[in-house]
Amino acid sequence: MEMFKEYPDILSVKQVSQMLQIGIVLAYKLIQSGEIKSRKIGRDYKIQKKAVVAFLNGDT
Repeated sequence: MEMFKEYPDILSVKQVSQMLQIGIVLAYKLIQSGEIKSRKIGRDYKIQKKAVVAFLNGDT
């Protein structure tokens, strides 16, 4: 997780899209499909930074 040290431990969908340098729509698709694990709290998704790293490592 050294490469994402400037990001907080809990991320928004917008932050995930910035981290992965992808569009917000694709970020939502990855999250809603379960490829990136998340929790929905109210209307917002909350994503752990380690879930994004696991996705990149193929550990989903």
